[in-house]
Amino acid sequence: MCTSRDVLARPTLVLNRSWQPVHVTTVVRSLVMLWNDSARVIDPSDFRPYTWEQWMTLPVEVGESFIRTSRAPLRVPEVVALQRFDRLPMAAVAFSRRNVAKRDHFTCQYCGAQPGVGEVTIDHIVPRSQGGPSTWTNCVAACAGCNARKANRTPDQAGMRLRKPPSRPDWKPLYALRELAVAHHIESWRAFLGPDHRSARA
Repeated sequence: MCTSRDVLARPTLVLNRSWQPVHVTTVVRSLVMLWNDSARVIDPSDFRPYTWEQWMTLPVEVGESFIRTSRAPLRVPEVVALQRFDRLPMAAVAFSRRNVAKRDHFTCQYCGAQPGVGEVTIDHIVPRSQGGPSTWTNCVAACAGCNARKANRTPDQAGMRLRKPPSRPDWKPLYALRELAVAHHIESWRAFLGPDHRSARA
């Protein structure tokens, strides 16, 4: 059984004024934005925007999450739209072992094997023992076999070939949001993220 604290910590999708997804906040933060009139709740069933007073009057349907208030049960907002924000946020993808693996779709960049999320390794193209840095352009996903075969050598030295040169990935705001939607089973986000959010994988 979910507590009020659990419900308030759930994710809420945030759209800009043009209804483009920009980020995710918590239910409690979305309610603050609604109360401050800086956002409207979007009902995914009919895409109608609601103010705080309008949202407070909506009945809670069977199976819907809600918060108990002194006035009445309050439906949990799953999507809100900002009233005075048009831009899409700019951000860079943080360099990490996991993000390198995600960039390469958890696929070995030498043999093409897909060993699985927990089994994929990260290989330094120019080994650290030869001064190779830990950067987007010097690290790739590799299966354990290829990583062991290459060892402390460059691909040329090991007689191995990269499937494609690695690069810094572009920031994909919808990718992270689709992952979150899948993780939390939030079907209402589908209309705003596109029909393929079910296929997103960590």
